[in-house]
Amino acid sequence: MSETPPPLPPSVRILQLATAGWTSQAVSAAAELGVADVLAEGPRTATEIAAAVGAHGPTLYRLLRATSDLGLFEEREGQVFALTPVGEALRADVPGSMRNFAVWTGLPAERDTWTDLVRSVRTGEPAFERVHGQSVWDHLRDRPEAFQVFDRAMTEASRQIIAPVVAAYDFGSFETVVDVGGGRGALLAAVLAANPGVRGVLFDQPDVIAEAGRPLKEAGVADRAELVPGDFFAAVPAGGDAYLLSNIIHDWDDDASERILGRIVEVLPPGGRVLLVEALLPSGLQPLLNVKLMDLDMLLLCGGRQRTEAEFAALLARVGLRLTRVVPGGHCSVVEAVRA
Repeated sequence: MSETPPPLPPSVRILQLATAGWTSQAVSAAAELGVADVLAEGPRTATEIAAAVGAHGPTLYRLLRATSDLGLFEEREGQVFALTPVGEALRADVPGSMRNFAVWTGLPAERDTWTDLVRSVRTGEPAFERVHGQSVWDHLRDRPEAFQVFDRAMTEASRQIIAPVVAAYDFGSFETVVDVGGGRGALLAAVLAANPGVRGVLFDQPDVIAEAGRPLKEAGVADRAELVPGDFFAAVPAGGDAYLLSNIIHDWDDDASERILGRIVEVLPPGGRVLLVEALLPSGLQPLLNVKLMDLDMLLLCGGRQRTEAEFAALLARVGLRLTRVVPGGHCSVVEAVRA
């Protein structure tokens, strides 16, 4: 029987935690270089990989040996590297890929923003505009390459929550689901594919809607979906009996969230449902590090926040809604509300 290793000395554990940013950057660099895609066909030497990705051979070897210790690759004799199951998720062309998400975490838009965390903690204000001179949305709009990485990263992240949410919540009782801020339409496509009797409306900003809808076509449900451009701070489409917002409210502080939800209340029919897909913070002392760190990321990027069930209930109540239940769906839950 193997013995449990002794706990690390506190100083060593602090060293691990304080240098975690190095780990993130190394993973991001490997993702951006496309190392996993090169290794998809089999093991190769560091020199061969460097030639394929356009990198300096000896320096790429240093990156590969470090990321091998992280479990992304397997280092063999002769500076040969092979892809591991974890590293597979850094390939661009596989289901469950998180390559763009890993790249995003290494871009200045994300990485540099975290350098101002102390000031945000002291002031309660987001850091992005202080660091970059404009809001995150304007910054991405003015930098198409960064926006493309961000957009693909958010698509990859959303894929991790879609199947569990669609399986957990019964969307089949609705006639029309309006996906508010639904992006390209991946979640709505999954909802409609799983519920043949339901129609959908994909609602987002005009520039998003102009390039949206491909997931609906690929799922064979485009004939049951309407694409509508607009601004959810101004108005949302009427005619739905369910209004779905997936990881939208966490982008905003309470005042802005109330404005968005208020627009929905204006068109919500009797018996209609508001469905918020969100990663909830625990109400007690339970550890849930990924959501708690996401909460800080939302603060820094845009002044948003993750919320507990009680905080959602209070937020909804202020706009005339009543939280009826929370349906767990993997990483995220569906927070359901009706008119109070």
